[in-house]
Amino acid sequence: MGHKESKTIGVELDDETIDRLTKNTNYTPEQIRQWHQAFLRDCPNGKLSPRQFTEVYKKFYPEHEAEKYSQQVFRTFDMDDNGYIDFVEFLLAVNINSNGDIRDKLGLAFDVYDLNSNGQIDKKEMTKVITAIYELLGEENRKGENAPELRVKKIMEKLDLNDDKNISRDEFVEGCLRDDVLRQLLAPNV
Repeated sequence: MGHKESKTIGVELDDETIDRLTKNTNYTPEQIRQWHQAFLRDCPNGKLSPRQFTEVYKKFYPEHEAEKYSQQVFRTFDMDDNGYIDFVEFLLAVNINSNGDIRDKLGLAFDVYDLNSNGQIDKKEMTKVITAIYELLGEENRKGENAPELRVKKIMEKLDLNDDKNISRDEFVEGCLRDDVLRQLLAPNV
């Protein structure tokens, strides 16, 4: 009959979703509704694309190359691996960044670095991440002590406690908790 489909079909916020987010974040139902309205202003279809996500990163790092690092962060936030970030994924990530304890934040940093999502970070993954961080921060000095490969070798020596050539989530979190310099490099916002 004269029923028009909404452009934002499937992006309504139902009570069940609000209840779930209230239980899994530090936000009240009213705050969740406000976040949702803001999210829909930027993403009317309820989907934050990789391109949009990179554009947001570029606003924070306008002088530098944010693309590679933002792609790694996007992959982490896209929890169901469907190629976009929906509101629930967005708010859960924001909550960890804003309200999570230090272990949660370091766990999220680990997930960003674990490029193949196998629960381990190897030398190759860590080198890609360090290179992306250098690009993001505009670090041009990549020689000697600052060479990504040498930096990664030292990181692996400090964090790989069982010497299996991989860093587990526990090794990463505990190592960053023990070493402020490492934490500043690998999780500067924590």
